[in-house]
Amino acid sequence: MRKILITAGLLLASSSAFSAQDPDRTVMSNFSYDYAEARIGMDPVTFGGAFSKSVHPNAHAVVRADSEFDQDYNIAAGLGFHAPINNWADLTGEMLARIVDDANMDMETGMELNIGVRQWLGPQLEVGGRIGYVDIDTEDDITGTAFARFHSTELFTLGLEATMNGFYDDQIMFTTRFKF
Repeated sequence: MRKILITAGLLLASSSAFSAQDPDRTVMSNFSYDYAEARIGMDPVTFGGAFSKSVHPNAHAVVRADSEFDQDYNIAAGLGFHAPINNWADLTGEMLARIVDDANMDMETGMELNIGVRQWLGPQLEVGGRIGYVDIDTEDDITGTAFARFHSTELFTLGLEATMNGFYDDQIMFTTRFKF
């Protein structure tokens, strides 16, 4: 219940009703969804990457993979949407097919649904989060992610991401994104 209230509060605070907008301006998205990402996770140490490409003004395809390189992997691929909430925030969501494996189990497949918000805090600082439902084999989980990204240039981003209840449990990740 607490997570729902926090999410609702974030959406309400980002509402276009609280911002002055030019009614003649049409915004398709406040962020680029065309990127390649490299990332390193801590505790456990993982290495991974992601790729996203816009397939429509409000939709994107995404593929991501992570591994400890210890007979394990976590792969997700699917489609997502993004829509502006106001001039500084986007509502995002994804539907992903998941394939996972670790040393303690055989390869298992499932799906993930998530919804989130990306918000500009300043000209170079982006923050956001997402909450998701993951169903792999017979296990259902609710996952959460919070992140902050510093856009050092228009084409390069450094980020810090915290994942709660993910495939590698709770984890902090350092990310770099390259826009193309």
